[in-house]
Amino acid sequence: MAITLTQEEKSILKNVSIPPRPEVLIQFSQETKKPEPNIAQIAKILHSDVGISAAVLQVVNSAAFRRAREIESIDQAIMTLGLKRLVPLVKAVALKATVGHNSSMAVFWEDQTEIAECASLVANALQKPNLANQAYMLGLFHFVGVPILSQHFDDYEHIINLAEAQSWDCAATQEMTDYKTNHTTIGSLLAAQWGLPKVMVYVIYYMHDVEGIFNSGELEGVGLDLLCILKIARHTVFMKKNPDSIDSEWQAVQEDIMDFLEMEYADMSDLILSELDQ
Repeated sequence: MAITLTQEEKSILKNVSIPPRPEVLIQFSQETKKPEPNIAQIAKILHSDVGISAAVLQVVNSAAFRRAREIESIDQAIMTLGLKRLVPLVKAVALKATVGHNSSMAVFWEDQTEIAECASLVANALQKPNLANQAYMLGLFHFVGVPILSQHFDDYEHIINLAEAQSWDCAATQEMTDYKTNHTTIGSLLAAQWGLPKVMVYVIYYMHDVEGIFNSGELEGVGLDLLCILKIARHTVFMKKNPDSIDSEWQAVQEDIMDFLEMEYADMSDLILSELDQ
């Protein structure tokens, strides 16, 4: 399975700059991939970037992770969470620091952070705690193609307006018409370039192309679990902000999600209501 690019997409992507990984993330990734990672060196690497280390502590102490005691240092975070759980969080906050550094992106990242936190909670509520950290990272990463495209196309605001009026499913289709690519392709390419797990790259790529996705074989197992978690989190946050509106994106996939998760309407409603109360 691989991401397929049309010739038009390949041409236009030559003019779309995908942000490179920051040096601290490169060093962090190199050390964590060693057969015997040096914990002291990993802590030193993270300490070298005050913004990233502070953001990591903010995340691990957020409501999404419900810690009885506050984690006060990067060293403590490494020892408490372990590297396997810490790696996706570091990548997530590094992305936010890299792509969201200007003030115009503040509201966008507030929304993505809320989705990320909700996704982590949903993973736990579905009795899939092993996916909570990946769900958080996916929540932050999945829409990164939007700010990248908005920086390259002066008329991109009409896409955002379309998404608000109808849905991001419709907006993704319009992006292909207008720009010959869309935010899911850009987001998945960035995820691949930043070394995210392949399953997450594909979830981002297919997140609006959901018709038949649960039977197509394009996503399997963990990928479908993460897609369900992401869609539930997006719907929950949508309902928080638009309680009287219809979420077309959710309507397009809710029955397939409930079938896959073997949930009844009442169970799904209870899950969403519990998350709305968080």
